[in-house]
Amino acid sequence: MTNRRPVECWLTDMDGVLVHEEHALPGAPEFLAKLQSSGRRFMVLTNNSIYTRRDLRARLLASGIDLPEESIWTSALATAQYLQDQRAGGSAYVLGESGLTTALHEVGYIMSQRDPDYVVLGETRTYSFETITRAIRLIDNGARFIATNPDATGPSAEGSLPATGAIAALITKATGVDPYYIGKPNPLMMRSALNQIDAHSETTVMIGDRMDTDIRSGLEAGMRSILVLTGSTRAEEVGRFPFVPTWVKDGIHDVVPMIDELAPVPARDQDAAS
Repeated sequence: MTNRRPVECWLTDMDGVLVHEEHALPGAPEFLAKLQSSGRRFMVLTNNSIYTRRDLRARLLASGIDLPEESIWTSALATAQYLQDQRAGGSAYVLGESGLTTALHEVGYIMSQRDPDYVVLGETRTYSFETITRAIRLIDNGARFIATNPDATGPSAEGSLPATGAIAALITKATGVDPYYIGKPNPLMMRSALNQIDAHSETTVMIGDRMDTDIRSGLEAGMRSILVLTGSTRAEEVGRFPFVPTWVKDGIHDVVPMIDELAPVPARDQDAAS
């Protein structure tokens, strides 16, 4: 793999790259418009499993970003696809919101509290002692433990909130069973997103704001990566990691010209050059 290899497809994280607290970051609408006008295949990713594609499209539109539903890929969708591939037509006890339950219903899964194949943990704002206790008992009785993503905290206007990884740690402490995480940094989510747009890792770039999830998962999936400094990872923190992004940019506005700079050379131009 080389930095000179043309880029045919793009994957990008959502929060911290395109939006921040439901406001579009500078250059985000232009970046997506450029991808669409140039015919580049792309997918916008999020580890957040709360919302459906339709919900996310509406939220992005309110921030000034117009994105087709089919260009959004969530950890909930990746989880549903994984479970369908592993055990089609199975059952699950779900701790999560409509983004996760809808994705599972769409692949034919049954929601059940009675001897389910899986306990599936996703993001939610309504965790309760009762539901967590039921999840623990089902896992103790043999249900397989899946979690949409390992993020321990999530942002809010008032500060950090406990997220999927934090609740998963509680359940693991009680059961001794670790979950299998589907979302970033598991490269499985990257692979499933690549498959959605028929893309190859060697000609795709991953854009993210976190070294420990976005950049790591891009690397492990065989992609080049761009770290933007508008989210979680600060410039002075990059050197602390045992891996590096291919490029570091101040924000998504600096990535817009790269779409043309890294684009494949049209065949007629290759013929003329030869």
